[in-house]
Amino acid sequence: MSFTSPFAASSSKAGHGSIVISVLPPDTPVLADLSYQYPLKLVAPEPLPPPQHREHGGTQPKLIHTVFLLTYGGGIVAGDTIDLSVCLDPNTRLVLLTQGSTKIFKTLDPGVLSKQHMTARITAGSALVYLPDPVQPFAETAFSQSQVYYLEGGEGSLCVCDWVTSGRSARGENWDIYEYRSRNEVWAVNGGADTSTQKRLLLRDNLILNGKGQTNMAFSERMDGYAVFGTLILRGPVFAALAQYFLDEFEALPRIGGRDWGDTAQRELSPHEQQRAQRQLREKADGLIWSAASVRGFTLVKFASRDVQGSRHWLRDMIRDEGTVATTFGHGAMLCLNS
Repeated sequence: MSFTSPFAASSSKAGHGSIVISVLPPDTPVLADLSYQYPLKLVAPEPLPPPQHREHGGTQPKLIHTVFLLTYGGGIVAGDTIDLSVCLDPNTRLVLLTQGSTKIFKTLDPGVLSKQHMTARITAGSALVYLPDPVQPFAETAFSQSQVYYLEGGEGSLCVCDWVTSGRSARGENWDIYEYRSRNEVWAVNGGADTSTQKRLLLRDNLILNGKGQTNMAFSERMDGYAVFGTLILRGPVFAALAQYFLDEFEALPRIGGRDWGDTAQRELSPHEQQRAQRQLREKADGLIWSAASVRGFTLVKFASRDVQGSRHWLRDMIRDEGTVATTFGHGAMLCLNS
């Protein structure tokens, strides 16, 4: 005797997740959808009111939502695929965080990739902060990820970080991977939920790391001793001051060939200049290098360091000292940078 279930067949797929922030009349942001399937897990604590801060050129949302991205087992197993969709309605705020580095486990076959893909729809007046812990690929791993952001009407604000480490340094791992790929794209969309038409590419940033090369040098030797590589992408009115801060601080970095000839008296440094000098000394001690450039309405920041903590502390100090993220989204938005 066969049994027919009275429930509709499930349409969910393994590894798929969805986050939707909507606005209930008159102006209350709510988490309209939070769904996920193994191996992805999403955790959303209660939303918090924003710090007392008035944004330039817009109104302050009543609530800031935070979602933690996790995986069962603490990492991504060979062959796993994660696909996350994020949608922010107008005048909403979302902070995406992790609860530790995204660990990529060993694969027995270099041709079997672990994959992670995120698509985010950012509407006019909304803002996304994505400051995760770094990706940590273990030895003999193959991983590919992509983050695609759609800005409706070319509006919306982004502060997103994408960074990767050399592996488990405590176990002697040093870029002992088969392959690592990460792609970030930002598209302008002329309105509507259908992103397949009327879209224009604004930014594409690729990082491709693999053990193949034109020389006989080991992959780890070609990395010149750096254990972290990362990219910070900033865009939109919410992060305009933060973007300008990175550009100004990069402009103030000492330049090769610059020299004080001693023919003028040393002036007293302002508090900000003293803070900058101290940070630059830490950058030198941590073997940290970085650059910032304005590209088609974006501020693109590239950084690398000899160890994870060097990059983590530098990012924390830069973002904290400028203040936009803390005053607009709360100090919890920098949780992954404070460890």
